[in-house]
Amino acid sequence: MKGYWNRPEETGHVMTPDGFLRSGDVAEIDEEGFIRVVDRKKDMILVSGFNVYPNEIEEIVSEHPGVLEVGAVGVPDATTGEAIKVAVVKKDPNLTAEDVISFCRRSLTGYKVPHRIEFREELPKTAVGKVLRRALRDEAR
Repeated sequence: MKGYWNRPEETGHVMTPDGFLRSGDVAEIDEEGFIRVVDRKKDMILVSGFNVYPNEIEEIVSEHPGVLEVGAVGVPDATTGEAIKVAVVKKDPNLTAEDVISFCRRSLTGYKVPHRIEFREELPKTAVGKVLRRALRDEAR
């Protein structure tokens, strides 16, 4: 990529002087050298100085049998800088916020457990059906 068409300022934000693209993706390399994209840097949540990736939270919450869909975002918090908020579409109408939190406590480290749960009828999505975290973040702020 040489840059964004007619957008030199945007190009300056993502291109290094030697021509490399900063994609904003966060990746891991395993022992065998395989690369796996795990999230987007701009979606990362910073809780008390710890990096939390929304994909990890969403993966755990979506394993709950009462959850149909989930989106995780960081929201401002006076104590921790950011707090984890999840927006959930219920599969089970009896699902409660405490159900979600206690389910997460079984699999996630304490600072990764969502403290704010919002139930919705639907989540904002892109044209290809991915949850629009940016819209969830903007609504929360």
